Amino acid sequence: MIAIDALRAGEPRAMARAISTVERGDADTRALIGAIFRFTGNAHVIGITGSPGTGKSTLVNALAKYFRKLNSRVGILAVDPTSPFTGGALLGDRVRMLGAGQSEVDIVKHAHTTIVVQAPGMGDDIQANKAGILEIADVIVVNKADRDEANATMAVLEMNLNLKPRTENEWRAPVLKTIAIKADGIAQVVEAVNNHRAHLLAHQQWQARARARWRAELQAVLEREFLARMYSGMQAKKFDALVEKIAARELDVYAAAEQWTENQT
Repeated sequence: MIAIDALRAGEPRAMARAISTVERGDADTRALIGAIFRFTGNAHVIGITGSPGTGKSTLVNALAKYFRKLNSRVGILAVDPTSPFTGGALLGDRVRMLGAGQSEVDIVKHAHTTIVVQAPGMGDDIQANKAGILEIADVIVVNKADRDEANATMAVLEMNLNLKPRTENEWRAPVLKTIAIKADGIAQVVEAVNNHRAHLLAHQQWQARARARWRAELQAVLEREFLARMYSGMQAKKFDALVEKIAARELDVYAAAEQWTENQT
């Protein structure tokens, strides 16, 4: 069993072992989560997303260094964003990142504050609007702002934000310039992140978002448990029997599902 004290202290070996344990998803995973869960929930999870080539990794590095100067503890766990096995998740106590694509908007399910990174001259402003990415942005960063098209990109993003209707107390995402490779503008991004955190707390949205995340997580766990039980022992044989009836056109899938549900109650 992993030493919980060492894990809480951020000891690298304990962290690595914990990550491997959670990835396995076995009985040890449940024991570990049960032991540490009451200590969790204190981190401010920041999500960073955007198109390839916008400088997300450089921005993450610059933000991590800045937070460390503020004596904040930073955790980043990176895996290949193109991996077909992991789905492209990059997780951490302080930062969570997803690779670009249709899954970009999923980041809002896991982060307290979502930063959308754009770059001038790449058509990101239009693409982001089409993809609905601006809908999830709490902070918008135009990185590589030393390029000539930076001001035009910012103007388009501001215009798109102004078109979005907002309620009285709804947060409006600021549009900020950075040159992450030089750490220019990083302080302003951190300030915006902290302002967003304060806004969430002031308007009771912090806990509301947390409950929404745990509702989705509980649903996912229940679905996995249900499927695991369904494919084991006699239940698997009953399930296969229903599949055969569907294949023989004796039942349609909805009737089969209703029959299965009735048998479980």
